[in-house]
Amino acid sequence: MSTKVNPTVFHMLEETVGRRALIFLDRDFGYEGILAAISENPPGVWLSDAEAVVMRTTLANPLPQIVNRVDRSEIFVNLNSILRMEVLH
Repeated sequence: MSTKVNPTVFHMLEETVGRRALIFLDRDFGYEGILAAISENPPGVWLSDAEAVVMRTTLANPLPQIVNRVDRSEIFVNLNSILRMEVLH
């Protein structure tokens, strides 16, 4: 008999450790960096080589474009604050 464990958000995030990610905290602000670690208590992600990014959209181009970057080194982002997360290739 095989027991299958349903993956949790933490299992899915652990598969992306070491990859570059863009984390949106709201429509216009987020962080970009390398996903260094996943924390369950408190729930969140650690980014290394992180940059704070400001994004803008226009009527002509509704996809968010990064317009400003500020170096932040390493940062912890609580999962409750994350609006959206994209793994970059």
